[in-house]
Amino acid sequence: MSKINWNFKNTYFNLPKSFKEDINPVPVKNPDLVMFNESLASELNLNYSTIDKKELSKIFSGNVLPNGSNSIAQAYAGHQFGHFTMLGDGRAVLIGEHTTQTNKKYDIQFKGSGKTAFSRNGDGRAALGPMLREYIISEAMNGLNIPTTRSLAVIKTGEDIHRETALQGAILTRVASSHIRVGTFQYIAARQKEDELKILLDYTIDRHYPEIKDSKNQALNLLSLLIERQCDLVVNWMRVGFIHGVMNTDNMTISGETIDYGPCAFMDTYDPKTVFSSIDQMGRYAYCNQPIITKWNLARFAECLVPLIDKNQDKAVKIATKTINSFEKKYEEKWMKMMRDKLGLFGSDHKDKFLILDLLTWMHEKKADYTNTFCNLMDLAPKKDNLFDDNGFVNWKKRWVDRLSKNNSSSKKYLEIMKKNNPLVIPRNHKVEEALEAAEKNDLKPITQLLEILKDPYTQKEDTPNYQIPSRSDEKYQTFCGT
Repeated sequence: MSKINWNFKNTYFNLPKSFKEDINPVPVKNPDLVMFNESLASELNLNYSTIDKKELSKIFSGNVLPNGSNSIAQAYAGHQFGHFTMLGDGRAVLIGEHTTQTNKKYDIQFKGSGKTAFSRNGDGRAALGPMLREYIISEAMNGLNIPTTRSLAVIKTGEDIHRETALQGAILTRVASSHIRVGTFQYIAARQKEDELKILLDYTIDRHYPEIKDSKNQALNLLSLLIERQCDLVVNWMRVGFIHGVMNTDNMTISGETIDYGPCAFMDTYDPKTVFSSIDQMGRYAYCNQPIITKWNLARFAECLVPLIDKNQDKAVKIATKTINSFEKKYEEKWMKMMRDKLGLFGSDHKDKFLILDLLTWMHEKKADYTNTFCNLMDLAPKKDNLFDDNGFVNWKKRWVDRLSKNNSSSKKYLEIMKKNNPLVIPRNHKVEEALEAAEKNDLKPITQLLEILKDPYTQKEDTPNYQIPSRSDEKYQTFCGT
């Protein structure tokens, strides 16, 4: 097992018992490696070259645990669609924390690895389709330069799992800078043991925010830093038309990485109220609501920290409230900068907001494709689209060109910034579904080709146009949790 070069230095394992359950993955019948992320393995300094597929299958199923691993299921809580629930890893096991040669620490987690103390009525297993889906979307997010958990491997278990029908079982190996969530703090805070809350705070700062170790009010500083990171993350989601689908507090990481790719997808036709999750009947997590929910989740995080912000509860609440209320201004500034970058605008002009909002309004009214509208402005659209001959767009474009003339820089410079911020390709829903359907039938070619194009979504390649065209179907696309 030493051949693969795991370098486990497990710290979460050493936290109090209330933070976790010590448990091993449940062995599976016939593990078979389906996907293995060689580039990520190299980044993690893993040496897999001398290990055959059969052995890798055993490793990434949890049938053979590596030396130095200490597998646990983490405890956490969460507001799920606004309702508070005590949760935990119901179908995942963290086998350890791997440290790279550059001293970066990563959680290595098996998702779909069997029942834990937190499974409630679940079977602790996962289906092949959703695990491959997480692999595709998380790697796409990485290619888009958006902070994310990543996928190292997917194996088939050789066992069926039962949802509405029988499905092929699978296990995903997820890599994250940690799995500490807002919900982790909620779980510990609900226990009302301040010593445990302080342990979690110290651990989180040590792992993710060592720069505030010596600050006078660590809890308040952590809240401020998380507001910044989550603001940046959601602005990035909005930039590429990504809709998370389940922005529960247990799916908001303290590291600022995107986590949990269940009911998520990328928007084709621009509509701020787009929802992809089959269970989000009220549109709580629609595209336009993502900033609002981010603030709501951060407020729940602030509530956890109140005892550590100040001994005087009223004073602590006032301080936390003031800090949370800084969110809107921060978000709007970051969103405006992002939209200026998408349009290649330098500096600021008091009319920029109207220019941006008028484009979005036109896109909404005309049902324009979000990604391809910006590709059209860069002359990198997949094909001629008569929609962009519309008078409303032509007139808007004249205003945009006039604003570009105030940039005081060469045309190449504005195009450079647009090309860095506007992907040519996203994981189009129909392309993802095509790849998943083929993979279910043991044809991995479509998924491999899709992953290759999503690796570098900002660069024009020979095959790029094939992945830019939206689905012709008018059917409402839905995604599901997989549990």
